[in-house]
Amino acid sequence: MSAKYFEYLHTVGFEETNLVGNVYYVNYLRWQGRCREMFLKDRAPDVLADLRDDLKLFTLKVDCEFFAEITAFDDLAIRMRLLELGQTQVHFGFDYLRLDSGGGETLVARGSQRVACMRGPNTRTVPARVPDALARALAPYSA
Repeated sequence: MSAKYFEYLHTVGFEETNLVGNVYYVNYLRWQGRCREMFLKDRAPDVLADLRDDLKLFTLKVDCEFFAEITAFDDLAIRMRLLELGQTQVHFGFDYLRLDSGGGETLVARGSQRVACMRGPNTRTVPARVPDALARALAPYSA
């Protein structure tokens, strides 16, 4: 993969599987959110402070395409990259890779997420520019 990415590592637990034993689809979306949160914690802590103030990140669209089944105790790498940075929105891409014990990787799913930056009280929230701190933190992860 030539693009740079932010990586979140995860081991699948029993609670993330269904009765058949494979991962329930909603967990892929949950992992996208977790990857994004860990990116903010690790690479953009100033944005976390802004979120405690009045910045809001609204997820406008999320999708995921599945290529292979995964099960409990599979080790995954969820890799996030920047697809597009607009004035008020950010579009992220996510690759889900199963990590094999021998060091190999298998692409098991691919997804994306479009997020809008908003500010103001809940009854009068309006679009806002992507904070400079977030734009700077995302720059190395551009596709």
